[in-house]
Amino acid sequence: MGFARACSVALVGVEGVVVEVQADLEPGVAAFTLVGLPDKSLVESRDRVRAAIVNSGEEWPQKKLTVGLSPASVPKSGSGFDLAVACSVLGAAERIDPKVIADLVLIGELGLDGRVRPVRGVLPAVLAAAETGYRQVVVPEQTAGEASLVPGVSVLGVRSLRQLIAVLTGGAVPDEPQEPAQGRPDAMLAGLTVPGAGVGTGLATGAAGGGHRPDLADVAGQAAARTALEVSAAGGHHLLLQGPPGAGKTMLAERLPAVLPPLTEKESLEVTAVHSVAGILPPGEPLVHTPPYCAPHHSATMQSLVGGGNGLPRPGAVSLAHRGVLFLDEAPEFSGRALDALRQPLESGHVVVARSAGVVRLPARFLMVLAANPCPCGRHTLNGAGCECPPAVIRRYQSRLSGPLLDRVDLRVNVQPVSRADLLGQGGRSESTAAVTARVREARARSAARLDGTPWSVNSEVPGHELRTRWPVASGALGAAERDLERGLLTARGIDRVLRVAWTVADLAGCDRPEACHVDLALQLRTGIARGAKAAAGGVS
Repeated sequence: MGFARACSVALVGVEGVVVEVQADLEPGVAAFTLVGLPDKSLVESRDRVRAAIVNSGEEWPQKKLTVGLSPASVPKSGSGFDLAVACSVLGAAERIDPKVIADLVLIGELGLDGRVRPVRGVLPAVLAAAETGYRQVVVPEQTAGEASLVPGVSVLGVRSLRQLIAVLTGGAVPDEPQEPAQGRPDAMLAGLTVPGAGVGTGLATGAAGGGHRPDLADVAGQAAARTALEVSAAGGHHLLLQGPPGAGKTMLAERLPAVLPPLTEKESLEVTAVHSVAGILPPGEPLVHTPPYCAPHHSATMQSLVGGGNGLPRPGAVSLAHRGVLFLDEAPEFSGRALDALRQPLESGHVVVARSAGVVRLPARFLMVLAANPCPCGRHTLNGAGCECPPAVIRRYQSRLSGPLLDRVDLRVNVQPVSRADLLGQGGRSESTAAVTARVREARARSAARLDGTPWSVNSEVPGHELRTRWPVASGALGAAERDLERGLLTARGIDRVLRVAWTVADLAGCDRPEACHVDLALQLRTGIARGAKAAAGGVS
């Protein structure tokens, strides 16, 4: 009779649960039983592990074998348990010292030939192991860089089960082929990505995929919209761009991620963990440094936006855009259920998805940009353009963006058609992304210094009560906002959001606190009603 145990990690959303893999050998008819709520791919590991052990030159124990995955109440899925199952079986058969693997976390899939194949979700799995107190992990060699991002953990990357056995027993480590054949991709990387996972969401990070980085200098005119974009980036405020087709709404949204500052170390780990679980982490790039940009098509379902799928829910577009930009082009064409499902993550910064298989909490702190036409044909606001949409159709089209959703949008800008002078560059080349980014970083540094020691990092996250009590504005600065509140033009949430935008405008202007002019500009950007506030593309003044 033999017993051994090793550890692995089960992923629930983007959070991990350490699982103890126990193997027990008893006299009896040779059989292999796997218990502990495994899914189909995990049940199939019995055949993979048996073939991998035999093809690695080891003897398969001809006894009654029971492998248990504890805690048994947590659903387990995927092939990442193969390595832990194989080591626990070898430990029970006394081929490996059970004490050596007792506190070892092993993550990886086994091929029939004994090679260790990479799996998705290594970073959140190692993070969960580190938080539980484990300090040694074994992962496939291709994902060792991703696992090494977790501080305080010793990572061993292996290419085969034979190599791991040699390391654990102190034997000679066999040579393994390091590179694929010339001109052929490495087939071992196939398990890291899900085919089409990033295509359906329009996901992009940085300048991946081409080398050309969109620049704000490419946008002609649009002074008001550019100012709103700068304020949005500096304070993390949600933005609505409304105007006719061809005015530049999509161009502006595509250039917003480049204006945002680079991700901090903590934010990079959060984004990388989500992308690793979703299977869209680019090979060879273990850490995401730039804010992601996610632009799902307007036919996207509610499940694809907030998360869903068979079994335990998988991250949706709001989670893939975590710490980045979620751009909803042609926003009124999205289904009402899908748009209204965004209300909760817009407020809380996370989304809770409940399914019969369990409840998953996914991160979803993103900057939302909506783009909409004024009517179905898009020519309603153009003089002499011949809009034939009846008033009832226009009202119905514009009402597809519900009031509660729009109340969570801080900035609303009417994007005007580009004039001939702007298009031909008669007014000079527009300001570049680098110049705008410099001002945004200065504003963020100013707000970060003010919010130091608090749980908030940007103005859009600060509760309205805290803004009113801890950081009061100049005397009489809120007069116009208070009048709008009394007239019913602003809600209580609306005036809090105006106050947040006013602080961002003041940070961009280099002021210690918002003045009346800053509040007027915040009101103008929220309501779209001109109030005489001065806003220019070259900065906020």
